[in-house]
Amino acid sequence: MEIKILGTGCPNCITLEKRVRKVVNENNIDAKITLVKDIVDIMAYKVMSTPALVINEEVKIKGRVPKVDEILNLLKL
Repeated sequence: MEIKILGTGCPNCITLEKRVRKVVNENNIDAKITLVKDIVDIMAYKVMSTPALVINEEVKIKGRVPKVDEILNLLKL
């Protein structure tokens, strides 16, 4: 599984990264996590508000920080 966190480094982006890493580690999910900070790369996903969560090249969440349970549900699908 490939997970990308889109964000420029704002507090919400950092929170999303921490939550995603926590869920992946606690549930032994085999995933590669990448941070995408370049605005041009972020815009390629048609995301205008960050943070955003991309799973296997599909934007799942944008413009907010999801709760841990929501992240887990998205990663288990």
